[in-house]
Amino acid sequence: MITIENLSKSYGTKQVLKDINLSFEKGKVYGIVGENGAGKTTLFKCIAGLENYKGKIISEYNNLKNHLGYLQTDPYFFSKITGGEYLQLFCNARNMIVQNFETKNIFDLPLNQYAATYSTGMKKKLALTAILIGQNDIYILDEPYNGVDIQSNIIITEIIHKLNSLNKTIILSSHIFSTLNDTCGEIYLLKEGSLVKKVHKAEFGKLEQEMKDFTIGNKIKKFDLR
Repeated sequence: MITIENLSKSYGTKQVLKDINLSFEKGKVYGIVGENGAGKTTLFKCIAGLENYKGKIISEYNNLKNHLGYLQTDPYFFSKITGGEYLQLFCNARNMIVQNFETKNIFDLPLNQYAATYSTGMKKKLALTAILIGQNDIYILDEPYNGVDIQSNIIITEIIHKLNSLNKTIILSSHIFSTLNDTCGEIYLLKEGSLVKKVHKAEFGKLEQEMKDFTIGNKIKKFDLR
């Protein structure tokens, strides 16, 4: 379980997260939604230990980051490292031995090719493969469906279901509401750095409509499309 208490984060004078209080339990899938700039990625980076913050993040693990796999929206790759070498780098960091990466290559990626030459979707799939090989207890997936083909989207959804059945904790963000409905049991809504709502699965449809109404309003009517 992860408990977050009064977490705040600022960049200079701009406060990005404001007194966030929430908890994530084992064996559950959580969605984090909000407009661009709401603070989703910053929250993920704080949990992953990539950002300093005020407040507390408490877990049952002595070193949370050693039990956590974080899929970033735009994974970074060195210019002269192949897909296979990237996976090996992750294994080295966790002192793991994998005899044959092709058995883990569920997305059929060209592992002998430089990862920097991959498409956006291929990079996302390579980074996801790496954190899955790491056999983590907690997974943070920041826009895992973004830029990925429809066949791989189906695989990613099934991966999340499998991790859920293995009693893992999964936290994800997505701008595609149907993917949240297919995977999550609870959704947290962030607005301008504040946690404004927690919604259980039975109320997902209502939340989606509220978000549509708020986001669209009369903007399209005002545009006067012809």
